[in-house]
Amino acid sequence: MNNEFDVIVVGGGHAGSEASFVASKMGAKVLLITQNLNTIAALSCNPAMGGVAKGQIVREIDAMGGYSGINTDNNTIQFRMLNASKGAAMLSPRAQVDNVMFPLMWRRQLESMENLSMWQDEVIDIIIKNNKAIGVKTKLGLCFNSKAVILTNGTFLCGRIHVGKVNYEGGRLGEEASVSLSENMRQLGFITQKLKTGTPMRVEGKSIDFSLLTEQKGDENLGQFSYLLKRKKTLKQQSCFLAYTSSQVHDILREGFKDSPMFQGRIQGKGPRYCPSIEDKIERFSDKDHHQLFVEPESLYTDLYYINGFSSSLPLDVQYKALRNIKGFEKAKIVRPGYAIEYDYFPPTQLEPTLETKQVENLYFAGQINGTTGYEEAACQGMMAAINSVLKIREKEPLILKRSEAYIGVLIDDLVTKGTNEPYRMFTSRAEYRILLRQDNADERLTEKSFNIGLAEKERMQLLDKKLSASNSAIDYMKTTNIHPETINPVLNGLATPEIIRPEKISRLLLRPQVRLANLMNVLPELKERFEKLPRYLQMEVENLCETKIKYESYIIKEQEVVDRINKYESLYIRDDFDYSRLQSLSFEAREKLSQIRPKTIAQASRISGVSPADIAVLVLYISR
Repeated sequence: MNNEFDVIVVGGGHAGSEASFVASKMGAKVLLITQNLNTIAALSCNPAMGGVAKGQIVREIDAMGGYSGINTDNNTIQFRMLNASKGAAMLSPRAQVDNVMFPLMWRRQLESMENLSMWQDEVIDIIIKNNKAIGVKTKLGLCFNSKAVILTNGTFLCGRIHVGKVNYEGGRLGEEASVSLSENMRQLGFITQKLKTGTPMRVEGKSIDFSLLTEQKGDENLGQFSYLLKRKKTLKQQSCFLAYTSSQVHDILREGFKDSPMFQGRIQGKGPRYCPSIEDKIERFSDKDHHQLFVEPESLYTDLYYINGFSSSLPLDVQYKALRNIKGFEKAKIVRPGYAIEYDYFPPTQLEPTLETKQVENLYFAGQINGTTGYEEAACQGMMAAINSVLKIREKEPLILKRSEAYIGVLIDDLVTKGTNEPYRMFTSRAEYRILLRQDNADERLTEKSFNIGLAEKERMQLLDKKLSASNSAIDYMKTTNIHPETINPVLNGLATPEIIRPEKISRLLLRPQVRLANLMNVLPELKERFEKLPRYLQMEVENLCETKIKYESYIIKEQEVVDRINKYESLYIRDDFDYSRLQSLSFEAREKLSQIRPKTIAQASRISGVSPADIAVLVLYISR
């Protein structure tokens, strides 16, 4: 095997898979090293992609030419658009995916990449020369050379699994942890800390009485993630189900608190705030007598169900007893217990906005190693680390997405500027410009940027051009064409909104919250024809985009004006070697935080906790000089 590569990716989870795919697609010679080739892109926790804000991230990955969206679409077993009642900024696609086929298709895709090689082994050290990463050493005693290294080790760094009093080293149930690499990184001067996450039990479907549960079907109008719009199979959607705990179940779970690794101090790492274990929910929300559970199918090829909302590290007998006291689970059989895992991560303030480490050049971190949680957050980091490593190898400018350009930009800026001491999860509330960062316009925001660096393919640009041309034409038509009272008033009456007494522009009527584009198309054949002449795979995209742009136009304009004002600070760059200690006008805390994080721009500096507006005014004055 040739041991010379452009990029070495360590770890085959979602960050590592996307990093390997993207770097290879950009023409780099890539080696993916992972401990087990059979668990590439494994869905260790919930077999689902997307969700609130996470769905926007998957669409952004796809808009840039990544693979996560395509693979999700081809393995969806249920699709839902979340927050449908809350407006365009909050719409978030989510798909239940097949836990057998999703990882398999990721592996087949990576194996098909002409300049991508894979090797099953454990990386135990980074080879460094002149403070630059130039390769890796493996447990089998091999050395591989490269121009860049991307670490995507997930929960495997010094991972320890906990089930009640039982605990042992492991990166995932049934898989070994990676111990040596973490220690070697600390010797290089990297800071590591502990985090904790958990996963619920898996239960046999045939042992569940679904007649006692509440069925939750997928959307009738099937959506998808990829802008290429090429779903390869007709989907017969599978149902999910709702179940509920009870005060009796809570009492049973409390019996196990005396043996809980979380409550007894055996777990030191902080767990996810927004996806707590069932015992944590009972403790924190003691006034609640029940909690909702989502019972979700694992695959079309197995009989397993995932009990979302019931993750636990309590003893197995307590888990079993509590489960069997939930309505519908009286005869349930557990196939895999719930467990917690504690692992090392590297506080992400040690990174540049490109995800390159400040400590060692050409070394990049992506995924849970940076303190995030979730497949989507990991995948987008893997993509950005790959993009920037390849661009650096080619001596080109890095690609750093702004907070106003992508949820990916928000995520990375939050990590490298603010850091995190708990598993970081993306929410729409973290994005201050979410009306600009909608799930329907990720291609508008990102595809051309990606095309210009050699990642997004020409087909994506052609689809984007066709979509924008059709939507702009339709919007122009609606803004310049009148609709008459006798045509629309019967419709308005049916929608319980006032009639018009004189002709009005179509776009003005669409501003009414009760009126949808479909209502207008039903009585305006010439408007309907504009959309129906489009290929079927584009029609829904264009319809949704037109309606959103008209209904939210004033909000979009106002938010863009705010972005334009903030962007002047994004273009005020700070030298990497800037000596903050010389500026006595800065507060002591500001000097300390700025020296540690070393922001690239004034805008990034303004987002650092402890740096006040007065400190920013001093910096602006100094840099402007």
